[in-house]
Amino acid sequence: MEPQEKRKVQFNLVENTNYLKKALGVEKSFDVIQLDAVYAERTMAFFFVDGFVKDDILHYLMKELSDLEKEQLEGDTLSKLVKIYIPYVEVETTDDLDTVVDSVLAGQTALVVDGINKVILIDARTYPVRGPEEPDTERVVRGSRDGYVETIVFNTALTRRRVRDRTLRMEYMQVGRRSKTDIVVSYIEDIADPDMVKKIKESLSNIDTDGLPMAEKTIEEFISGRHWNPYPMVRYTERPDTAAAHLYEGHVCIIVDGSPSVIITPTTFWHHLQHAEEYRNKPIVGAYLRLVRFLAVWASIFLLPLWYLFAIQPELLPENLSYIGPNDTGELPLIVQFLLIELGLDILRMAAIHTPSSLATALGLVAALMIGQVAVEVGLFINEVVLYLAIAAIGTFSTPSYEMSLANRLMRIGLLLATSIFHSYGFVIGIVFFILMLARLKSFGVPYLWPFIPFNFRAFRDVLLRSPIPLKNRRPRFLHPKDPDR
Repeated sequence: MEPQEKRKVQFNLVENTNYLKKALGVEKSFDVIQLDAVYAERTMAFFFVDGFVKDDILHYLMKELSDLEKEQLEGDTLSKLVKIYIPYVEVETTDDLDTVVDSVLAGQTALVVDGINKVILIDARTYPVRGPEEPDTERVVRGSRDGYVETIVFNTALTRRRVRDRTLRMEYMQVGRRSKTDIVVSYIEDIADPDMVKKIKESLSNIDTDGLPMAEKTIEEFISGRHWNPYPMVRYTERPDTAAAHLYEGHVCIIVDGSPSVIITPTTFWHHLQHAEEYRNKPIVGAYLRLVRFLAVWASIFLLPLWYLFAIQPELLPENLSYIGPNDTGELPLIVQFLLIELGLDILRMAAIHTPSSLATALGLVAALMIGQVAVEVGLFINEVVLYLAIAAIGTFSTPSYEMSLANRLMRIGLLLATSIFHSYGFVIGIVFFILMLARLKSFGVPYLWPFIPFNFRAFRDVLLRSPIPLKNRRPRFLHPKDPDR
């Protein structure tokens, strides 16, 4: 798409206001307001979106302008207005009317003055915003309770509050031909790899689309590629302390306006298995929590297919473990039972999302009776299937990353199907395919399974064990930090 020629601001107020009036749809949209005024015997016009402007600040500026005399604006009128008579922090000028249109729609107030070939932009905007409550998906027993919100300026402030490094950079971009969505690329210049920062900014600037309806998720699909890969190539967080910890390591964060989730890049498989709770406890307790979490995640992927393999090939079980297999397979084939419960759990999860909190308890009781007791009594499922799928479901919910838990669920279903078709060969080949798929993935050039593949003993030890912070004196090598020593 060829760049459009700039529409210059004219000296004549009427020409400027006619263009802005048409481009902004002043008469068609009730919330886009054109306010005509005369100050110091000079005709002016304000353009702003109702609901985006701070009324008290606009009233104050209008009062200041109404006190001006004609002589006070003689000479360099533009300079006097911007530097003297508009007492506000964020004031700039532009000679491009299309920039004015985009700025007004983004929430700024435009002041058009007759006889001046530039428009004054006053950033006196405010957005409807909720408070920075603790995010539901990343709760901790001890720790900060604030979380990111849907306003980009608030999110950058929450990040700067924790990272007071003088080289912390917040680089502003806009993505979307129509939506003009605000994006900030955040990194610590003295730590982050400049080639990585350049690659990420180029990926963002190459996005060519009308808008970002799903905000950060749309960004991820554009910059990560591999659309048929279920595993997340970036990490999402709604906690400012988590984002700050990654910035100090050398990661690059992408903050998207309209989303409370901040993108952390690049990431590996193991980043999605870490949680702030591990670092809010003593190292030995944190190491235990991480070990339990890893066991839960592995159980959510491999335990169900492994039990199913033993159920259809009981000769693989030693004599003293023969009780693991089912005594009765029920009326339906085991694989059908597994698939039905998998679908039932997903339906239940979606129902829980759309159920009002006042009815959540009733939904839980219905689900427990239907899936648990009644389904077993009528012979639809057997007890062992319900038990092992419950363990797998608990492991899924123990995964800190929601995106990772959904991807692991798909892998579990794939392993179940492979095992049901090819038995032990399908189970082994499925696991090999799973590892090879992850080993081939890269997040901005970083191997997804690092430091397991390629192997790095020290880094892999830090992945498995929650090391004491005083001993973690080196930043992750795969990020190629400019300052490798903490």
